[in-house]
Amino acid sequence: MWLLSLWVPNDEVAAGWRIIASTLVLLAAAAVCLAGVLSFRLANTTVNPLKPETASSLVSSGVYRYTRNPMYLGFAVALVAWSIYLGSLVALLGVLGFVLYMNRFQIIPEEHALASLFREEFAAYRRRVRRWL
Repeated sequence: MWLLSLWVPNDEVAAGWRIIASTLVLLAAAAVCLAGVLSFRLANTTVNPLKPETASSLVSSGVYRYTRNPMYLGFAVALVAWSIYLGSLVALLGVLGFVLYMNRFQIIPEEHALASLFREEFAAYRRRVRRWL
């Protein structure tokens, strides 16, 4: 994202406003991520995304009522904050790349594991709650 922002001229928004806006967006991103982690901790289930098969419960409360992937959503929003800080619309391509990568290589495998573990409960949850927002 940084290299893209150097390659394509930056927006002419004053640095002070970019810093304020990016900080606010970053705080929102952190809140979403932490809400996801907290929900997992309260449910006494794993937060480790590399081992979704070790999940002991399907979390569908808290922030998980609105998004199936609040931690990844928070990371994507943090990348939006970074592009605001850089003052570069073209840097948003990094967010798109992150979302596409996470869908293919992280979320789909996680969802397969959760579908195996929680069958109909996960299928109903999946119909009710969107993947990102």
